[in-house]
Amino acid sequence: MSKKLSIMTGVRAALAGLGLLAAFGAQAGATEDAIAEKLAKSIPGLKVTSVRQSVAEGLYEVESNSGDMIYTTADGRFLLTGDLLELTPTGIANVTENARSERRAKTMADFGKEGVIRFPAKGEQKAEIAVFTDIDCPYCRKLHDDVPRLNELGITVNYYAFPRSGPNTPSFRKYESVWCADDQQQAMDVAKQGGKVADASCDNPVRAQFDLGNKVGVTGTPAIVLEDGAMVRGYVPADKLAQGLGLL
Repeated sequence: MSKKLSIMTGVRAALAGLGLLAAFGAQAGATEDAIAEKLAKSIPGLKVTSVRQSVAEGLYEVESNSGDMIYTTADGRFLLTGDLLELTPTGIANVTENARSERRAKTMADFGKEGVIRFPAKGEQKAEIAVFTDIDCPYCRKLHDDVPRLNELGITVNYYAFPRSGPNTPSFRKYESVWCADDQQQAMDVAKQGGKVADASCDNPVRAQFDLGNKVGVTGTPAIVLEDGAMVRGYVPADKLAQGLGLL
């Protein structure tokens, strides 16, 4: 089997294991409807959430429950996976990542900020970041050490739970104890320093936030989601992050 055929076979196998039948809004045009129908028949379990014309002539952009963008020809016969890049007068633009950011921003907005552990900016808020964090992650702890500086720079930090070990693990329960503490910020400070937080349980959003992280493409921590939906993966020093946000 050739390498290309092997890759496509793997893609089809991965897609075939996913959820429900294809469905999306009636507002789509005839070509988009036909593409969704053909994909549904060819890849059982694929749920198409939208089909639209790509900026690349002749290609259509398909969003689905596969988690990745799929590109198809107008007849739905040929499929492409991976990032679509565009040569522009100023460099190379990642068309696919821009689309991911738009979708991620909407998903985050739909979920809302209720239940986050919030470290607000000092004085005027100039920016706000969502940080998917694991209390036991060394680089998450390093980022937490920078939170006072981020706040000083006018950046509010909203923590979302993403214990990498998953539900029903010590790390997961540790995050639940932090969230259920009377003073969440103080408990987070202690836990991030490696200290012991008193065991506590209550109704909490830790699982929901963990699921949200998986939905928006978190694969490691810390994962920083900016207000436009762009994701910064890994630790970035406070001043460098502020520079990227145009604050320095």
